[in-house]
Amino acid sequence: MQDAVVIIPTYNEIENIEAILRAVFSLPKAFDVLVVDDNSPDLTANKVKGLQEEFSNRLFLEVRQQKSGLGTAYIHGFKWCLNKDYQYIFEMDADFSHNPNDLERLYNACKIEGADVAIGSRYVKGVNVVNWPLGRVILSYGASIYVRLITGMKIKDATAGFVCYKRHVLEQLNLDQIKFVGYAFQIEMKFKAYLKKFKIVEVPVIFTDRTKGESKLSSSIISEAIFGVITMKFKSLLKK
Repeated sequence: MQDAVVIIPTYNEIENIEAILRAVFSLPKAFDVLVVDDNSPDLTANKVKGLQEEFSNRLFLEVRQQKSGLGTAYIHGFKWCLNKDYQYIFEMDADFSHNPNDLERLYNACKIEGADVAIGSRYVKGVNVVNWPLGRVILSYGASIYVRLITGMKIKDATAGFVCYKRHVLEQLNLDQIKFVGYAFQIEMKFKAYLKKFKIVEVPVIFTDRTKGESKLSSSIISEAIFGVITMKFKSLLKK
């Protein structure tokens, strides 16, 4: 068992999953991988099972009964990882929008440079997004500005889904109280870490939109993020 594990949530990622796993396992730094699959109709889980013998004791799979949202998939994965001895726990997409080569940079930010949370940030140095339509860029960048204004966090990319958490961060957050399931989940995790005064750093990365498979973004996910941020901030003020 390694000291670091990458959680990759999947739903219909049959076109990407083998390639992303091989990319992670080919890195000089050894990472284990946990795939959390929501019973994909395209049989993504079967592809992972077929690779487990080749990557014995490095590739793990949890299959849930139905599609229940990104946030709950990560919470499931976090709890699984905390039952092991991993010290560095990562979030990463299956579709190569996050470059596996950047895993080591996030790892070093926590392991060597002392961060508690390291975010692979699209916006910490300008706008580093490839192949997104202009409307999507404006929506995402505007959302990050909106989150900073409402929450007071200095994070430039609060909706980022490429993150390394030190074990003790997840142990001190009450994972059962994380309520959001879409991109608001990413904001909520960072906000709760921010309230506990953990050291959060942003590592600049280039985000490349998927070329295979379909995006999971929907209007309900956007709505959850917009209104969820206000609710989240209001609740934090009430606690004070």
